Formats: sequence, C-alpha cells, structure tokens
Amino acid sequence: MTGGVSEAGRVALVTGASSGIGAAVAALLAGRGYRVYGTTRNPAAISAPVPDVEYIALDLTDEASIGACAAACGPVDILINNAGESQSGPLEELPMDAVRRLFETNVFGAVRLTQLLTPGMRARRHGRVVMVGSMLASFPLAYRSSYVASKAALKGFATAARREFAPYGVAITTVEPGSINTGISERRTQYLAEDSPFATEYHTMLNALNANEAAGITPETVAATILKAVESPRPKPLYAVGSNAPVVFALRRLLPRTAAERLTARRHGLR
Repeated sequence: MTGGVSEAGRVALVTGASSGIGAAVAALLAGRGYRVYGTTRNPAAISAPVPDVEYIALDLTDEASIGACAAACGPVDILINNAGESQSGPLEELPMDAVRRLFETNVFGAVRLTQLLTPGMRARRHGRVVMVGSMLASFPLAYRSSYVASKAALKGFATAARREFAPYGVAITTVEPGSINTGISERRTQYLAEDSPFATEYHTMLNALNANEAAGITPETVAATILKAVESPRPKPLYAVGSNAPVVFALRRLLPRTAAERLTARRHGLR
C-alpha cells in the first residue's frame, strides 16, 4: 500500500458493520474502491445496509462462526476488529458469565479472527489489522472495569504482536476513540444490584458518560482515523481520536498516574 492512496481490489473485512463506527468504516472503504465484507450477527435483519458492502454472519462468541466467516471472505488484506459490547457495573456486582461473554466478544473473538486471517497477509507480505479500542483503556474509569480491561487486553495483543508481523509487511494498530455519538448508550449492558451501595455514584458516572457520548464525535470522524492506519505506509502503534485526545494524552505523560485518574473521574462527575 502507498501512503494516502487506496488500491482497488484490496479486500477489507469490518466486524460489527451494521451500525456506528463499523458502518462508517465500511462505507468509507467501499467508497475508496476496496471490496468490503461487513459482519453482523444477522445480515437479514439489517434495515439500512451500506451500499457496496457484502454482509456475512458472525458471532464472535462462537468458534465455528468465526471460522466460517474467515472461510467465506477468503484472502483479506485489511481486518478492522470493531465489533464489541459495552458493559458497565460495579466490580463486585458483575456476573462472571457476563464478564466472560464480554471478553469472548471484545477480545478472544477478535484475536481468533486475526489468527485466521494474518497467515495470508504474511504470505502476501502486506496487510493491515486495526483493533478498535477505547480511550478508557488508557484512562480507566470506575464502574467500567470489565470494559476497560477488555479494551486494554485488545491493545496489549496488538502492541506486543506488532513486532512479530512487521518483517512481513503486515501492520497491526490500535485506534482508541474517546466519546462517540453512536447511540451505544441504549445498547450498553448494565449490572447493578437493587440494593447496591454503589448506586448513587454509578448513576452519576452513567449520566455523565451518556452526556459525553451524546456530545461526542461522529462515527465518520473515527472512520477517517482508521483510514489513516489502513493507508499509511507506516501506521503508528496507536491512534487516538475525540475527547481532546492530543491534550489529554500529553497530560497523561506529564502528570502522575493518580492525577490522570482523578481527572478522568471528574470528567464523569466523580469526586
């Protein structure tokens, strides 16, 4: 790939492409001449499919479904691991089956799909893998521990494996969006006991989180950042976008870790 130039005929697979960031990325890549596959749990249920995108069923918690998806796509040049679940709740009250499901969806499924598709990229000596994470992986937030941990794990896989792929022309990158206006507030899974001692703080955090997301950047803005990782001749290990990313990452480097944690908490109404 050459910097800033798409190559017609390249094949891209975008997971979670029925809405939000995934739909925006799929549309952007299709518009630039890529052949795009988009995944969703049930392609027949998509009410507004993205033009020029071929949809494939994928359940990231099902090993057989992941294998079938990889086989259906054939050789893939660009993999955008975007699909995921957003989860909230006090650590004490998170059901372990919900945490396991979250990690199957956000981490293990993406890692397995990457394992299945990178051998072909490596053999052809070119490829791009983008892990769509979250700025919360860099700025952890109370009552979001399971989600934070899943996105931090995804970034860990990408950062550590980056050197493994580099000699073969395959780049693996993490994109961390901040607050995004995708309507995810309505789809977030939440776990809070009826008599929870954390209820007041939890709802304070959640109200601020929802307000920040409502005022956040668009999925198209995130998609444009992901395109940089796809088309750059030397993609960076990490791209962050939204929530004043350049400023807050600079502060994170300058401030003690505890100070950065306090700033994140205050942004979400916690003192």
